[in-house]
Amino acid sequence: MCCLLKNLAILASGSGTNAEKIMEYFQQSSKARVVLVASNKKDAYVLERAKKYNVPGIVFSKAEMENGRLEESLRKHRTDIIILAGFLLQVPGRLIKAFPDKIINIHPALLPKYGGKGMYGRHVHQAVKDSGDSETGITIHLVNENYDEGKIIFQAAVSIEKGDSPEQIAQKVHALEHKYYPNVIESLI
Repeated sequence: MCCLLKNLAILASGSGTNAEKIMEYFQQSSKARVVLVASNKKDAYVLERAKKYNVPGIVFSKAEMENGRLEESLRKHRTDIIILAGFLLQVPGRLIKAFPDKIINIHPALLPKYGGKGMYGRHVHQAVKDSGDSETGITIHLVNENYDEGKIIFQAAVSIEKGDSPEQIAQKVHALEHKYYPNVIESLI
């Protein structure tokens, strides 16, 4: 007996390299499919990436996320799981309650280190470099009302060399993100 296909929606604010890896991964999947890409930025390149995979894309404002309009769009697309992929706004409690334990985020560090408001992208990699840590990595976690404090689902680490720049650290972390994020999402279905 086969299970029903799960519908995934991706929320992203930027370029969308992780979103593209997820769309590519689930394109031929028998478990899930990406049914929507939603961005809070009308010029986010992730919307172009969505077109490449024939996935509908929408733009929404912070107010629409807070007043329930985004939730309406997610319900219209019969979303089962929401995937955050470089999404920079804090998810409001209303949306978390509407999709309990169904919103997943990836963070470019080994939480609880280097998490919280303002800790994204280059800011995280610079903080890791400045700390002198010998490793960093990724954390995939459930989303709750606080930045980067939801239940940890998966972590993977990578070594940092003394001379690595924040850009080199970012490359290592992106490789982990692209390798593991789609697989971990699939394991949760």
